[in-house]
Amino acid sequence: MCHCFYVFLNTSCFNFRWLSATNIWAYLVYLVETIFVSIIFKERLLLVLLPGKRFDEYIYAIIFLSILIPHFLLPLAAWTNGEEVAKFKNMWTKFQAKPPVLPHPIVKCTPPYQLILFNFFQYKYAVIIGTPIIFKNLALITYSLCIMSWVIGILLMLAQYYLQPDMLLWHTFGYYHIIAMLNCLCSLWYINCTAKGRVAGWLAENLHNALQSSDPASKLAEYRDLWVDLSHMMQQLGKAYSGMYSMYCILILLTTIVATYGCLTEILDHGLSFKEAGLFLIAFYCMSLLFIICNEGHYASSKMGPEFRERLLNVNLAAVDNRTRQEVNMFLTAIDKNPPIMNLNGYANINRKLISSTFTSMATYLVMLMQFRLTLMRNAAVAARRAAANNATSSVS
Repeated sequence: MCHCFYVFLNTSCFNFRWLSATNIWAYLVYLVETIFVSIIFKERLLLVLLPGKRFDEYIYAIIFLSILIPHFLLPLAAWTNGEEVAKFKNMWTKFQAKPPVLPHPIVKCTPPYQLILFNFFQYKYAVIIGTPIIFKNLALITYSLCIMSWVIGILLMLAQYYLQPDMLLWHTFGYYHIIAMLNCLCSLWYINCTAKGRVAGWLAENLHNALQSSDPASKLAEYRDLWVDLSHMMQQLGKAYSGMYSMYCILILLTTIVATYGCLTEILDHGLSFKEAGLFLIAFYCMSLLFIICNEGHYASSKMGPEFRERLLNVNLAAVDNRTRQEVNMFLTAIDKNPPIMNLNGYANINRKLISSTFTSMATYLVMLMQFRLTLMRNAAVAARRAAANNATSSVS
C-alpha cells in the first residue's frame, strides 16, 4: 500500500522591486539603525582623535571603526545586486522544475510507502534522477544558524566590553546587528555551498544508473544538462553576492592584521593581559569566518569538478557503444568549458588558496607595521638622547 500526497505547484518567480513593501520596511529599519550607528561611530572617532595617544593605540581604535563600516556600505554592496540575487533564486527553481510534457502526474514510490504526485510542474531533477532533492532538517539548521549568529555577535561584543578599557556598554549595541549580519552571511554561504556540493555528489553517485539504463547516451545528455545548470548556478551565486562577500574579505583581512599587530605589540611591551585576549578573540573570529567561507567554496567546487571528472574518466569506454562514448567526451568537455569555480564576479576566487594568500598578505603587512613601529621607537630614542644632551649642555653653561 501507499500513502498518497498530492502536491500542486504553481508558477513562482522571485522578483526584486525597490519600492516593494518588504524593501520599504527594510529602508525604515536601516534608517533607524544608521542614526544609532552614526552616533557610535562619532563617539569611537572622538576616542581615536584624542591627543597624546601612542601609535599602537590609534591602530587598536581602527578595529572597532572598521567593524562599523559594513553597515554604511550595505546599500551599495547588497541592495544594488538585488536583481542578481533574484536571478540566482529563480535558477534554483528552474533547476528543479520544468513544464509538464505528460497530461498525467508523475508517480514516485519510495519507502516507507510514500507517493509524491507532481501535477502542475514536474521536478526536472526528480524526473531525470528518479528522486527529488530533499535537504533533511533544512528549516531547523537555518533557524539554528540564525539564532547562533545573534548569540555569537552579542557574546563577542560583551567580551570586548569586559576586555577593552575604552569600550562602553552602550557602544556595544551598535555592533550587535553588524556582527550578526556577518555571521548570517557566513551561514548563507555555508548553506548554498553545501546544497550545491550535495546535489553534485548525488549526480555523481547516480552516473552508474545512467550507464546501465536502456539508453545511456540520452541519459548522460540529461545528466550533462543538469550539471551545466548547476555550474551556472555556482557562478551566479558568486555574482549575486559579490559586493557583500568582497567587502567581507577585505574587512576580515584588515581587522585580522590590526588585531594581530595589537596582540604582538602589547605582548612585547606589557606581557599578557586581558586586552590582548580581546584582540586575539577578534583575530580568531575573523579567521574562522574566512576559513568556513573558503572551505565551503572548495568543497562545492571539488564536488562538481575534480570528483565528477574522476568518475567520468573511470567509465570503461570499451564496454559502451559509440554514442555513449561521445556523450562521455562531451560531458568532460562541458566540465572543462564551464569550470565550477566560486568567483566573486571577477574580484576573487573563493577556495582554500584564498586562505594561504590571505596569510601571506597578513605576514607582509605585519612586517611593514613592525618595521614602522621600530622606526618610531628608534626616532623617539634618538630624540630623547638629544634632549638629554641639550639639557646637560645648558646646565653646564
